Amino acid sequence: MVANKTNIIKGGKVKLVNIDTMIIPNFLKENLNNTNMQNTIEKTHKRIDVVDCLRGFAVVGIIMLHYLEHLNFYSFPEPSAFEQGLWDTMWYLFSSKMYAIFALLFGLTCFIQHRNQKERGYDFRPRFAWRMVLLFLWGLLDLVFFNGDVLVTYSVLGLLLIPFVRASDRTVIIAAFVLYCQPIEMVYVTLGLLNENTRPMDLGLGSMWGELFTPCAEGGFLDVAKANLTYGLQLNYGWALEHGRLTQTLLFFLIGMLLGRKGLFANTESNAAFWRKAIQWAALLFASMQILLNTVSFTEMQPAVGQGLETLITAWRNFAMTTFYVSCFTLLYYHSKASKALTHLSFIGKMSLTDYLLQSIIGSFLFYNWGLSLHLVSSHGISFLLGIATVICLYIFCRYWTKHHRRGPLEQIWSKLTWVNK
Repeated sequence: MVANKTNIIKGGKVKLVNIDTMIIPNFLKENLNNTNMQNTIEKTHKRIDVVDCLRGFAVVGIIMLHYLEHLNFYSFPEPSAFEQGLWDTMWYLFSSKMYAIFALLFGLTCFIQHRNQKERGYDFRPRFAWRMVLLFLWGLLDLVFFNGDVLVTYSVLGLLLIPFVRASDRTVIIAAFVLYCQPIEMVYVTLGLLNENTRPMDLGLGSMWGELFTPCAEGGFLDVAKANLTYGLQLNYGWALEHGRLTQTLLFFLIGMLLGRKGLFANTESNAAFWRKAIQWAALLFASMQILLNTVSFTEMQPAVGQGLETLITAWRNFAMTTFYVSCFTLLYYHSKASKALTHLSFIGKMSLTDYLLQSIIGSFLFYNWGLSLHLVSSHGISFLLGIATVICLYIFCRYWTKHHRRGPLEQIWSKLTWVNK
């Protein structure tokens, strides 16, 4: 049998080597028949810059909303007409959409991690489960400062991704479609139509919010931490369930996984055509859902039907807006002069875990009673400026850190712990 050989350029000289005896993955051996090994390795492991930028965009949006709401502590001076307009605009444009982008990229990252390890001959699923346990612990740390933490939710929902890692595209698409239909809301609407006595979902979270408000307004740091850890988990999961966020988060996890499988964040003409079509369909869906929200009187319906339909249609509108943002951002990054400006967001995107926890610590200190208690004087306008100032500080920190380190500080710890005992 003739040995499988190829030419490799090294030190300016061409050397003939036997790739069958080289200790490299099989998929690389196959590619070496046609191309240079180093190019293949770089292509396999190269970061997708637009994804880092998009993640940075989502983190910035999340920070701005958190600061406007004083980190789930709705205590502000009376707003002016301008400030109320600023509040309404920011919430309309970014609420739920930034977390949806965050969720989509979570699913994409899940795919990339499993793909890369599979190419090395390693089943990453057990490590991914352990990684979600670690993320839950990060969430508990964040919960000490901020009762609206999302990491604990992502960690649990992330475990539900494991069965889909090696599922067919068809299976993932079917599951995504079911989640897109908002099945919980569909059930309540159906029950409401069948029985007029059916009540909307109510998990009794109202009293818990009161238990969190008092420590924020009057307590010290330990009081806030105790209240957040006591009620925060229930409130986060309960609120997400009542408002359709749980199903939509898992939906975006799966969509991110599918986008990764299809390589749709690569810079190709076919991908550009896909994103342009996505913009058109998103605009059509958004217009349809917004018209329904503006014209239908949900309060005049049977309560379970009205609340269920409003939640469902709002979720579809937010889905359309998220799709529009992701599509436009990707096209702007690859096909416009805005790419240079958007690249700055990558510094924040590469350190999203570190940034997320830092914004909770800084915001809690700024607005809660245990810190500066700025909720007493910080109007929407001032809170907006504080949000911008925090984003700028994080940008400077992230830009410096990423120039000297491969990962952010918390990202590095998370990575080390992921591979412990291996």
